[in-house]
Formats: sequence, structure tokens, C-alpha cells
Amino acid sequence: MLKDILAITGKPGLYKLVNRGTNMLIVESLIDGKRQPTYARDKIVSLGEISMFTTGEDVTLSEVLTNTGKKEGLKPVGFDPKKADNETLKSWFGQVLPDWDEDRVYPSDIRKLIQWYNILVNAGITDFTIEEAATEE
Repeated sequence: MLKDILAITGKPGLYKLVNRGTNMLIVESLIDGKRQPTYARDKIVSLGEISMFTTGEDVTLSEVLTNTGKKEGLKPVGFDPKKADNETLKSWFGQVLPDWDEDRVYPSDIRKLIQWYNILVNAGITDFTIEEAATEE
């Protein structure tokens, strides 16, 4: 499911890939459902390609979101990440991913993770697996 969910630099929220056009993608906001084009100049990243630093092997965002869902009962996180202090964020994230690398994962990364998780859950997306494309392009 996460392969079709996109983060676009400079645009708030998350977007679902709707269609591909010539030199552009058509995306739909998970927050308000509005569709818009994105172009080759926009930096677009699929959530399926993101991973988090740990003291061992890096962990996919899919696994981190799944752990978050287990911890929060597939409900939005119970506190506002924008207002939470760094120690609260670190303590919370330590419960989600115990072996996270405190030197390379910043509080801003944890805030972004919580915001993305809340957007996905509020949009009804609770399957955080990375599905492989059935056909090759």
C-alpha cells in the first residue's frame, strides 16, 4: 500500500498516486481529497522507499508504521507532535523502535513520522505493507 503514497517536497501532507501523465503525475491529497498535477521538477518520494536509521540494519518505514499502529491501536497518536518536547518524542519513539539511532534520527524526523501516521490512519489506511508491482514497466 505504501508504494502509491507519496511525500512531495514543499507541499504539506501525503498524496496518493492516481495516474501518470506525460512528464507529470496526478496525485490526490489524503487530507482533503483534492487532485493536482506534480511535475518532474518536484521532489517526490514514495513512502515505500523510506527507511529509518537503527543501531543495526536500517528499518523500512513500513515496519515503523506497523509498530506504531500496534502501539497506538491503529488510532491517531494521543499527543500533538508539534507541541511535544524532544524528550517526549524520543521516549515515545523508543517504544516504537527500541534500537533507533539517536545520533541520526532527529526529533523533526519523529514529528514527521507521527504526522504521516496520523494522516494515513485518518484517511483509513492501516495496511502499511509495501506491495510489489505485479507488472514490470
